[in-house]
Amino acid sequence: MDFNVKKLASDAGVFFTRAVQFTEEKLGQAEKTELDAHLENLIARGDCTKNWTEKIFRQTEVLLQPNPIDNTGARIEEFFYEKLDRKIPSRTTNGELLGQYMLDAAKDFGPGTPYGSTLITVGEYQKRLGGAEREFLQTSAISFLTPLRNFLEGDWRTISKERRLLENRRLDLDVCKARLKKAKLAEAKAACEGDAAPDFQETRPRNYVLSASASAWASDFAESDSSDERKLWSEEVDKAEHELRVAQTEFDRQAEVTRLLLEGISSTHVNHLRCLHEFVEAQAAYYAQCHKLMQELQKDLSSANGDSIPNAFVINPSTSGMSVCSPHSVTSLPGASSPSRSLVSTNTLEPETLKIEEVKPPATGTRKAKVLYDYHAADTSELSLFSDELITVYTMPGMDPDWLIGERGNEKGKVPVTYLELLS
Repeated sequence: MDFNVKKLASDAGVFFTRAVQFTEEKLGQAEKTELDAHLENLIARGDCTKNWTEKIFRQTEVLLQPNPIDNTGARIEEFFYEKLDRKIPSRTTNGELLGQYMLDAAKDFGPGTPYGSTLITVGEYQKRLGGAEREFLQTSAISFLTPLRNFLEGDWRTISKERRLLENRRLDLDVCKARLKKAKLAEAKAACEGDAAPDFQETRPRNYVLSASASAWASDFAESDSSDERKLWSEEVDKAEHELRVAQTEFDRQAEVTRLLLEGISSTHVNHLRCLHEFVEAQAAYYAQCHKLMQELQKDLSSANGDSIPNAFVINPSTSGMSVCSPHSVTSLPGASSPSRSLVSTNTLEPETLKIEEVKPPATGTRKAKVLYDYHAADTSELSLFSDELITVYTMPGMDPDWLIGERGNEKGKVPVTYLELLS
């Protein structure tokens, strides 16, 4: 095994000097080379981009796959497919699985029975909804999640690597600056000590007399020793200046590389903006398709069953001859703050026959309901609601299915179904 001890010792020495420099900077005992303001701003912008991209990426994954713990095996399988550069197989969605269960149940219950035929209809639509969800997940993963992941795992890793290298170059530069400063101080001190070299004739004891030759030798020795020391420190200063120039060049080069990479964040923002538009378009198309399918399902169920399916509210036969209507009404959706966000009910009956005060609750068929949101009555025929209160509700023949008759004490009026949670 080729083991380079010299290289290992050199790397260990560099690491140690960097650690000492970093520690002294944190303790305020050493000077630190500051980056220029433009590069500092680019670094701050890059960190901000990385942090928010990571959060958006993780939360989008949660949105598209709410229960990752239930799909741990699927995640592991996807990981292996990605590492092998193979296409991930399409996986059955929950909607498709529910639809298949309904179709299988209809076979056992009998396709000719009302329940079996309805299960077939609903099951087919559930499978179509599941297919729409699968297409939405695939589109979102390709157009939105993949670019974000590529940035975090590709571009940002490169930027982080170059930034760490820049920090090492800066530490090396500061070490060279500190070394040059110490060498210059030592050279100046040696020069001062050489100029003020002690005179052996003056410092000897009074009762001690040097010979002429010994006195001359001592003087020559002091001068030569001081000269050698000044020469050594001068060489050390030259060496430190050379190392400083080399370190400064490497630092400037690395700072330029890091700056160019960080300036590429602007193009990353443009790319992510385009991906965000594509994600919103896919989401809008998915919800529009789901809404269309659910409307078609409601129509199919209504045309297939008609009035053969009993209403959840049992109607009192004694009131079957009463004609009830609901005028055009606009009710604010939960959280709506303007009339523009409203739900318009277009199913109306004859307004002249509706008199809320004459409506009597059926002997059977009334139910309790919990109010989910506050609702302010639009006219005198409606009943204002308060969140979390319990009221009694029932329906009337021919009444708009989006509305019920609600009673609270002596108060009575129409209430929107979307604001209620029906209790058994």
